[in-house]
Amino acid sequence: MKMQNFEESIYNLIVETSTNLPGDVRRAVAKGRALEDRATRSGLALTTIAQNIGMAELQVSPICQDTGMPTFIIHTPVGVNQIEMKKDIHSAIIRATKNGKLRPNSVDSLTGENSGDNLGAGTPVIHFEQWEEENVDVRLILKGGGCENKNIQYSLPAELEGLGKAGRDLEGIRKCILHAVYQAQGQGCSAGFIGVGIGGDRTTGYELAKKQLFRKVEDVNPVEDLRKLEDYIMENANKLGIGTMGFGGEVTLLGCKIGVMNRLPASFFVSVAYNCWAFRRQGILVEPATGNIKEWLYESGTGISVDEAAPAVSVPAAEPADAAVGSREVRLTTPVSEEEIRSLRVGDVVILSGEMHTGRDALHKYLMDHDAPVDLNGAVIYHCGPVMLKDDEGWHVKAAGPTTSIREEPYQGEIIKKFGIRAVIGKGGMGPKTLQALQEHGGVYLNAIGGAAQYYAECIKKVNAVDFMEFGIPEAMWHLQVDGFAAIVTMDAHGNSLHADVEKDSAAKLAQFREPVFK
Repeated sequence: MKMQNFEESIYNLIVETSTNLPGDVRRAVAKGRALEDRATRSGLALTTIAQNIGMAELQVSPICQDTGMPTFIIHTPVGVNQIEMKKDIHSAIIRATKNGKLRPNSVDSLTGENSGDNLGAGTPVIHFEQWEEENVDVRLILKGGGCENKNIQYSLPAELEGLGKAGRDLEGIRKCILHAVYQAQGQGCSAGFIGVGIGGDRTTGYELAKKQLFRKVEDVNPVEDLRKLEDYIMENANKLGIGTMGFGGEVTLLGCKIGVMNRLPASFFVSVAYNCWAFRRQGILVEPATGNIKEWLYESGTGISVDEAAPAVSVPAAEPADAAVGSREVRLTTPVSEEEIRSLRVGDVVILSGEMHTGRDALHKYLMDHDAPVDLNGAVIYHCGPVMLKDDEGWHVKAAGPTTSIREEPYQGEIIKKFGIRAVIGKGGMGPKTLQALQEHGGVYLNAIGGAAQYYAECIKKVNAVDFMEFGIPEAMWHLQVDGFAAIVTMDAHGNSLHADVEKDSAAKLAQFREPVFK
């Protein structure tokens, strides 16, 4: 049986999921904001996040530029043609990518070639299950690579940093979940949500963990022990002091959902699926005769503000709403001098104007052995894979938030030294090799707010040029004219790193949870 309007329904589901956070997620963000001092770095980050949510909804553009691996879980009644459904899903994916609602994210693992349309071996992910209901249930999650990389799986018993031995019991599970939050730090775009799968094998454990992310934020676990554990994690994970974006603060976790399945006697896995604050999942109930949407399965976010001071759909100026305590606001124009950079300290809010250049994994690898296509002396490199659309007037930026920087740690220090780069913008911070290079050669790391793709796109006034399109749109080197681009100095030219300080502090706090809680 062919559902005539199913492709259109899937396209609408993709657009809604990518551009409009559901109501339960918005309320969780609003609750987190209420717990955080607005005049701190984490408070600034949450303010920016709130503004970005509204901008994405109003402009019907991606909340975050990394639209992740589209993953569908579909329940169908007997007799529905799943082969035709899959074809319609592929058509909707192609259309959504062409229209800038999804970033082209499907990359050949051997050649590195981007398919350009989000189709390829294994992408998108589609799980079909039959059921005895009369309607088709379609759920979609868009989980970006930054938070996907912070997923983690434990095999119990295990020895965990700061927490000691984790055994094959509720206490061991508790320690694994706390450690999972700790190890993510700010690299998964905290404050985030986690799904936990207890049991299964290595594959089904991760599947169970990701399925927990389809639960509603405000539901109650029907298993009493797991309900208590969810409540415990929500109360205590925020005592680690990691905070939004890993800046330090009161709000690190916005949601925790735990599921359990049977296991082999020899295996005991605890699998954790980490999701960023841009928790993009939605679902539809579809009429099988026509393919029309009968019902949206998660509450719409429209009209639900995450900022009590302003409606969610107001469009802000692309300026920082608050300065962090003790910070300065410094305006810089590229190219930037070494003297200007060495005057900056951790905590300063930098407002950049001029030209900056995007660069991710493919570019950094290339630059290790080749010259750059432009002069990078005094330049700013932005770890960003934007969503781009082209028309008769040229390229336009549709979404442009930062990607996780730690992936470039093997290259960054050498590239700073080789080309005279003065500032690197990204999220989540970098390691000791980069910190040493910043100190020796006069550079800073600027932490932008992860997921704030519309907020930063507003600052980009023009696409000056592009190089290396053969790398694919996310990995190409885009030369962007910006004005009022705000980010926070978290690693400076004096050997200071906010990320190292927060990690050290949170490690000390993690140790307080060594002793048993559940008898």
